[in-house]
Amino acid sequence: MGKTILIVDDDPAQRRLLQAAVERNGFLTRAAENGAQAVEAVDKHADIDIVLLDLVMPGMSGQEALKEIRMRRSDLPCIVLTASGGIDTVVQAMQAGATDFFVKPASPERIMVSIRNALEMSNLKTEVVRMKKRASGQMGFDDMVANAPAMAPVVRMGKRAAASNIPVLITGESGVGKELLARAIQGASERAGRPFVTVNCGAIPENLVESILFGHVKGAFTGATDNHAGKFAEANGGTLFLDEVGELPLDMQVKLLRVLQEGEVDPVGAKRPVKVDVRIISATNKDLSKLVADGAFREDLYYRLNVFPIEAPPLRERKEDLAALVQRFIARFNAEEGRNVRGCSQATMQMLMDYDWPGNVRQLENSIFRAVILCEDDLLQPEDFPQISGMKPLLAANDALPAEVPAPANDHHTTAAHAAFTQVMAEAAAAQTPPVPVYDDEGHLRRLEQIERDLIELAIDHYAGHMSEVARRLGIGRSTLYRKLREYGLEERAAAEG
Repeated sequence: MGKTILIVDDDPAQRRLLQAAVERNGFLTRAAENGAQAVEAVDKHADIDIVLLDLVMPGMSGQEALKEIRMRRSDLPCIVLTASGGIDTVVQAMQAGATDFFVKPASPERIMVSIRNALEMSNLKTEVVRMKKRASGQMGFDDMVANAPAMAPVVRMGKRAAASNIPVLITGESGVGKELLARAIQGASERAGRPFVTVNCGAIPENLVESILFGHVKGAFTGATDNHAGKFAEANGGTLFLDEVGELPLDMQVKLLRVLQEGEVDPVGAKRPVKVDVRIISATNKDLSKLVADGAFREDLYYRLNVFPIEAPPLRERKEDLAALVQRFIARFNAEEGRNVRGCSQATMQMLMDYDWPGNVRQLENSIFRAVILCEDDLLQPEDFPQISGMKPLLAANDALPAEVPAPANDHHTTAAHAAFTQVMAEAAAAQTPPVPVYDDEGHLRRLEQIERDLIELAIDHYAGHMSEVARRLGIGRSTLYRKLREYGLEERAAAEG
C-alpha cells in the first residue's frame, strides 16, 4: 500500500524519468503536464500524498500552481523542481509553502531523500495535530477511520447523540475503540474543547472508588492529607467517560445513580453536596442486561445509562477499514519512534486481511507497533508479524486436500473452520492418523459442531496434549480453545494427553 506522488512537468521525457525513479522505489504516481492539470488533479484525487512540481511551465507557472495547491490542501507537501538554482526563485518557492527543492537533473537518490523527508515531516505534523485535538477534546468523527459499511450506523448514531446531552452507552468487544467513539461524540457536541475525563471502573481499587469518583476533603480518612476534587468535578462542564462500567461495585452503583438523578456529588467527608454539570458516556464489553438478571448490576442504573445505546462492531466485521487503520498506525509509530516505514507488502496486507483479530483494533495497533520496530525494510513483511503468521498456517496447494472435504460456504465462521480443518487433516494424513469424517452414515454432511469437536479431539491426540500447539494449529486463542473443551466435554481428554 504505497504513497501516491503527483509529478508535474511539461517535458514528457522528464516526467517519464521522474516516474521511473519514483515507481522503482514502490510509490504510485500520477502525472500532469502543466499547472492547471496539477491543481485539477489535487482537487479530484484525495489520495495524492506529495507533489513534485516544476516551476517553469507554459500557462499557469509552477509558482502559481503552488499557491493554488496550498490554498486547497495546506497539508500537502510540495517539492519544487527548477532548471536553475537561483536563490530568488528558491526563496519565493519556499515562502509560498514548498517543502523542499532540487535542481534538474537530479539523481534518483536525491529525489527519494527529498520524498522520504517530506513524508516523515507530514506524518509528524499530522500526529501533532491529532494529539492536540485529542488533548483539547476536539476530536471529531472525521478523525476516525470509519468508512466500512458496518461503521455507517455507528457514525450516524454518534452524530445524533452529539446533538444532545443524552446519556450514551457504547457496547462492543474489548479493543473495538469505544473510547475513541466517545471522544468523537464529545468533539462533535457543544461540549467540544471542554474536559474529557476517562475512568476505567475495573481498574480502581474497591476501597478507593468513592474517593476517586466523587472526591474527598482533607482529613476524611487516614491518608487524606489534601482535598481531592474527584473525576466528576474534573469533568465539570465536559464529559465523563465511564469505561467498563459493569465492573462498578453495587454500593457505588447506588451513589452513581444519585449523581445522575440529582446532578450533584457528595465528596467523602464533605458537609454539603457539590453541583456538577457532566455529560455521561459509559462503555462496557459485558452484557449489562445479563448482569442485571444475575443481580450484579442495578436495574435502575442500567436504564439510566442505557438511554442511547450504540454498538461498536468488531474489526472482523469492518475489514474495509483495515488498510486505512494500518496506514494510520504506521504513520503514528513512524512519528513516535523515528522510523520510516512506508506501508505493507501485498503479502502482508493479505495476511492481515485474512486474520480474525480477536483483540480487535487494539490488537492491530499493538501488532503494527511491534512490526514497525522489527521491520528492517521500508515495507512491513509477514515475518514482522510472527504472532500472526505463526498462528494461521495455510496449505501450499489445494490439491493436497482429501477428496471428501467440501468447499466452505460463503460465511466467515465456516471459512475459518474449513481452513483449520484442512490444515489438521493434511497433517493427520501425513502422520497416518485416521481422518475426521465429514459425512454421516446416511451420506449427509455432519453438523459443524460435530466436526469441530472431532477436529479438536484429533488435534489433541496428534499434538500429544500440547495445548499451545493445538490452539496455534487450529488458528484460535488458548482461551477460546479451553472454552470449546468445556463445551464439548473434552477437558478430561486434554488432561489425560497432557
